[in-house]
Amino acid sequence: MSDPIINRRHLDFLVFEWLQAANLVERPRYAEHSIETFTATLDTAQAIATDLFAPHNRKSDEHEPTFDGQRVSMIPEVKTALQAYCEAGLLAASHDVEVGGMQLPSLISQACGSLFKSANIATTSYVGLTQGNANVIRRFGTPEQQRKYLTHLLTGRFFGTMALTEPQAGSSLADITTTAVPQPDGSYRLTGNKIFISGGDHELSENIVHLVLARIQGAPAGVKGISLFIVPKYRVNDDGSLGVHNDVNLAGLIHKMGWRGTTSTMLSFGEKGECMGELVGEPHQGLSYMFQMMNEARIGVGMGAVMLGWRGYLASLAYAQDRPQGRLPDSKNPTEPQRKLIEHADVRRMLLAQKAYVEGAYGLVMYAARLVDEHKTHPDATAREEAALLLDTLTPIVKSWPSQWCLAANDLAIQIHGGYGFTREYPVEQFYRDNRLNPIHEGTHGIQAMDLLGRKAVMRGGAGIALLARKVADTVAQAQAIETLQPHALALQTAWAEVEETLQVLRPVLATHPTWALANASVFLEACGHTVLAWIWLEQALVAARALPTAQGSDVAFYQGTLHTCQWFYRWELSRTRPQHELLRSLDDTTLTASPDWF
Repeated sequence: MSDPIINRRHLDFLVFEWLQAANLVERPRYAEHSIETFTATLDTAQAIATDLFAPHNRKSDEHEPTFDGQRVSMIPEVKTALQAYCEAGLLAASHDVEVGGMQLPSLISQACGSLFKSANIATTSYVGLTQGNANVIRRFGTPEQQRKYLTHLLTGRFFGTMALTEPQAGSSLADITTTAVPQPDGSYRLTGNKIFISGGDHELSENIVHLVLARIQGAPAGVKGISLFIVPKYRVNDDGSLGVHNDVNLAGLIHKMGWRGTTSTMLSFGEKGECMGELVGEPHQGLSYMFQMMNEARIGVGMGAVMLGWRGYLASLAYAQDRPQGRLPDSKNPTEPQRKLIEHADVRRMLLAQKAYVEGAYGLVMYAARLVDEHKTHPDATAREEAALLLDTLTPIVKSWPSQWCLAANDLAIQIHGGYGFTREYPVEQFYRDNRLNPIHEGTHGIQAMDLLGRKAVMRGGAGIALLARKVADTVAQAQAIETLQPHALALQTAWAEVEETLQVLRPVLATHPTWALANASVFLEACGHTVLAWIWLEQALVAARALPTAQGSDVAFYQGTLHTCQWFYRWELSRTRPQHELLRSLDDTTLTASPDWF
């Protein structure tokens, strides 16, 4: 069907047929590019991912990094792969040419990133974190900070992290206690501890640049008193050379069930009182700056979840196509040859579910990437503002929906393998373990749900939801003109009306009793997310339906498969949402009235 890490036909469908990458070259920022350069970049990324990242995916899982009290050690293939990635210029792919970038659209750079996440998400995490770190410094750092760090980050000489979480605070950033004391020279002396810092220590680069949330001594309590600091592992001299160790110390490695090839660290800042940091931007604005990286990371989590779901789907599809087992229910002859698994209806059900989840989620995350390009480069200011608003509204869904449902796809991939699915001899158990992190990573489902219902659905008087409603209505109108898609158009229109009716009930409660209104926010996230995915599926179906009459060769089956999977999602998945909305609108308080001493 495809190579081991991706169905390239589907990726090209998303990038070039649905999201119209060719239109981007008409904009000044991307004028030096063409369809040919986009394709060549994707080809290069796929080759590096396939040849250097995928081969050690299992090995890095079985031989995770170790710490002997002095240094971190890991298998050498990780560094070799990352060096090839950096030498190909992919770390700086979307950045300006002036800083060594290729000025690629976000759509293309995210497509490239998806290939690496599919091949080996643990190794890819080091450069993914570095890209987000560099974007924060580029946007909010001073010219001096950019000169000092940015070029080195974009070439891979330095790698980067974000250091938010603390042992006593968890997801509640309002409770962090890391402290920054101003120094006469304008720098700050930091002390504190951080936990679950991915990529927090290693020897894959010359230096590690941490972006650290901390409180300036005397700052207000809560999130309003948080500032952001650049804290390198080794101090950086004015000429770019490395200075002394900056009193950033590895307290230990954390051993997770998945992503075993990524160092997950406990870091101690300022044990000797010699950890120096540089303030980014203005004091007490650190969380707003860090949200730049956090939102990028949330989209990255969604993409990672998609690609792990994809790998499981491809593996279980190949297994179902190859494995003979059993006979069909109407067979009465025990000597009849066994049928391939894919001929059994329940296996096809599980394959259709996986295909619907992973291809739909892939479309959602790639659509978010296209919104980034619209926000940055659309010639019309109103269109730029709308793209930013829509991306902000969709981000909780982009992060959480793939994390939930592509993990469900991994579960189904194991089920198709039967007993073999639980063994290390087949890859699907690792894909599941790796993906299980994503419902927690960069904000749990509960946090994303409260963000969607408590903030995004009501911000600016509900402008984001209203904009999304207009997008959905436009897709519905187009689908109504195609006979085979008319039932889907009606179903989506009805499902979106349910979303709006639920919001009409919940918005007043949010204003007066937010704890009550948000108690079941995760159910709203799931119902709204399913409706958004139905919209994404109908968008893809429109392209397939228009292309099918003139399609030839393998494209016929591809478009037919797209339309059939869209039909499956509408009949079997979108129907989940109505009872969820009915429960939400009932304002059921069973969760809130459950006494802690009843458990």
